[in-house]
Amino acid sequence: MAVTKETVIERLRTVNGPDFTGNIVDLGLVSEIFIADSKVFFSITVPAARAQEMEPLRAAAERVVKAIPGVANAVVALTAEKKGGGMEAPVRPAPQAAPPRPAPQAAPQRSGPQAPASHSHGKRGVPGIDAIIAVASGKGGVGKSTTAVNLALGLAAKRLSVGVLDADIYGPSMPRLLNIHGRPQTVDGKILKPMQNYGLKVMSMGFLVDEETPMIWRGPMVMSALTQMLREVEWGPLDVLVVDMPPGTGDAQLTMAQQVPLAGAVIVSTPQDLALIDARKGLNMFKKVDVPLLGIVENMSYFLAPDTGKRYDIFGHGGARREAERLGVTFLGEVPLEMGIRESSDAGAPVVASKPDGAEAKIYRDIAARVWDRVQEERGAAEAAVPSIVFE
Repeated sequence: MAVTKETVIERLRTVNGPDFTGNIVDLGLVSEIFIADSKVFFSITVPAARAQEMEPLRAAAERVVKAIPGVANAVVALTAEKKGGGMEAPVRPAPQAAPPRPAPQAAPQRSGPQAPASHSHGKRGVPGIDAIIAVASGKGGVGKSTTAVNLALGLAAKRLSVGVLDADIYGPSMPRLLNIHGRPQTVDGKILKPMQNYGLKVMSMGFLVDEETPMIWRGPMVMSALTQMLREVEWGPLDVLVVDMPPGTGDAQLTMAQQVPLAGAVIVSTPQDLALIDARKGLNMFKKVDVPLLGIVENMSYFLAPDTGKRYDIFGHGGARREAERLGVTFLGEVPLEMGIRESSDAGAPVVASKPDGAEAKIYRDIAARVWDRVQEERGAAEAAVPSIVFE
């Protein structure tokens, strides 16, 4: 039996609002309801300060919807009220992630190299994607997302087919960085089609919720959302998928590292000691879960005065290179603190795409070339580690 929004709304009217004042529908706390493949997605807007105590309300809403005949699953997220506003529901739908469906048994045939099965250590790969690279940082504010998008464009410049997964659930930035707007379409109402620009296929939570809507995500919600955006998207054949990780070493990073056969991780840091301390945490996390470390990028490495050309090491210089040498990790390159990089990123025109002949674009392309070389090295090492069986 087909499930309708009207039926869901009527059931949600039986759920009391905060402090038992009315019901969550009439109070305007429920976002637009999104139904796909008999799964129901919606969010409930609550005051951020009371998010923890509102968990029973969220669970009650999920429970009554799951009880509707024909509903296979219901996923409900809590979103915080907008700063300065009332408890109005978000204007756009905030679909949460559904449990992954079994992947097809065979991936599309590709002409490019395939990642060795031994590299995954039992982790289920994503059909059609040859290599998945995580771009991570130990803390926010180091330019990780800008690095990730220009790295992806640098890989695309090598005639590779490239996708970008914006895994920063709390602060998705790819819609702005790549100047992509609108909602992704679905295939038969089940699989999402990635958005595209500059030759990249892109998926981000920013396409599914308002940019200004603060998300309140618990660990299982993060894992489920990432799983859907990774496995329930029609990526098609890709040579590489670049994953822009959220900063730190929390649920999202562990989900990707433990459940996805990553070809490797790129760590982004500034030269200063504090950022490097946090970067070490990221490096150690990937080491513990057997993800190859492709190298470190030193972002905001130096500043060249536009009027005199004089160089200033505002955050120090060379710290990431020395750290890479100390840890025995590849140093991938230095990216300057350059006004043009920031301005082009804010305008949704990354330098590798908008100024491909510029000095900054060359830096990113060189980093991309080193990253891809490291991916091939790790593949070769993994293949060499697999024992061969000879029948005589």
